[in-house]
Amino acid sequence: MELGDLITREAVFPSLKAQNKKQALQELAQEAAKLTGLDARHIFDTLLQRERLGSTAIGRGIAIPHGRVAGLTSIVSVFARMTPAIEFGALDDENVDLIFLLLAPEHAGADHLKALARISRLLREPSTIEKLRSSKDRTALYAVLTAPAASHAA
Repeated sequence: MELGDLITREAVFPSLKAQNKKQALQELAQEAAKLTGLDARHIFDTLLQRERLGSTAIGRGIAIPHGRVAGLTSIVSVFARMTPAIEFGALDDENVDLIFLLLAPEHAGADHLKALARISRLLREPSTIEKLRSSKDRTALYAVLTAPAASHAA
């Protein structure tokens, strides 16, 4: 599974502003609602419910909020670089500046897990993280996110 299958250029935001985690999730839910036609509040509630189980911040300034959403017909992703970085409840106490939102249909099971694994592999690569932080615009960010998996291996 390639990230190009999960995200569109319109779902990449080089400079999303939020004061805190809740506001960031609201902004991401709004953008996801525009892409899916679903209700932003429904998406936000799904994300908030997942965050209550434990933070989706994975460390090194990265979070992967995710959830299964009723009414969704395919996996949808939104990527945002936060300016400034925000507190997200990460185990390493580092503020989050890179957020990769993943939404899946209610019954997506294995596909949801495969997508999460693919995103996690990408965001484990220090060179990829550096490129995401230094890319100037949506086009450059999208190119980094959708580069073939082999080019991410160091």
